[in-house]
Amino acid sequence: MQKKILIVDDYDDLSTALSDEFSRLGHLVEIRESRDEAVELIEDKNFDLIITDLDGANLTAKSNEAAEISCLPAAIVDNSRSNIKAFKICVSSYKNNEFTESELKNFIETTLNYKAKFVDQKEIVQNWREKIEFEIPSLISLMHSILDYLMKRVEKSGVIDTENSNLFIALDEAFVNAVKHGNKFDTTKLVRIIAEVSTKEARFTIEDEGEGFNVAEIPDPTDAENLFKTSGRGVLIIHNVMDEVRYNERGNRLEMVKKSSPKL
Repeated sequence: MQKKILIVDDYDDLSTALSDEFSRLGHLVEIRESRDEAVELIEDKNFDLIITDLDGANLTAKSNEAAEISCLPAAIVDNSRSNIKAFKICVSSYKNNEFTESELKNFIETTLNYKAKFVDQKEIVQNWREKIEFEIPSLISLMHSILDYLMKRVEKSGVIDTENSNLFIALDEAFVNAVKHGNKFDTTKLVRIIAEVSTKEARFTIEDEGEGFNVAEIPDPTDAENLFKTSGRGVLIIHNVMDEVRYNERGNRLEMVKKSSPKL
């Protein structure tokens, strides 16, 4: 089934390659070069998938913009705008009879593979601070595709050495928890993933649309009485791997920071 796809790319890093690929598959693709142009287009059309790749100077957001354009990246405030990038994939709606899981997975993997190939050059990304966002339905297969991409992206920035890091395990726990325990596999509910990556650190935020939980009520997995209980082990792993861990009051948003290891 034909999908409507919007690509917003100010430097043509991704737009031409992705447009050619998706058009070849029979989808309708629109390209815009700025956030403002995309806002005007979104107000008139409904897109199944929105992909943006913008620099800091192209991220101005107006406070009175309609909720429908939340798929576009928000403004990033920083004095060194030339070194800021904002990349986002947003699935505006998901229905099994209109958008199959395998089809959606292919869209996301294709986009991330092209970004890794055409944009994420190691010598370039080490000079960037990039905000990478995903708004996607609660599907485990999508989480794995995103996790694989983020691990490669963080490694290129020099924050971790994947062979000597347990970051993959911690992120996997957080992603699966959001889908399984947060949204309870409800594909009509979104998972929002944000990664802010620089050479100094990688910040991750995972938010679901579930009821949340009280992290203080999770049994301490290090206590001998809870040795054979499975609950709480994911939280323990995350705390052991990450340098900073914070939950919001509701318990449906997790913020984690992994700092760059000192170079020997």
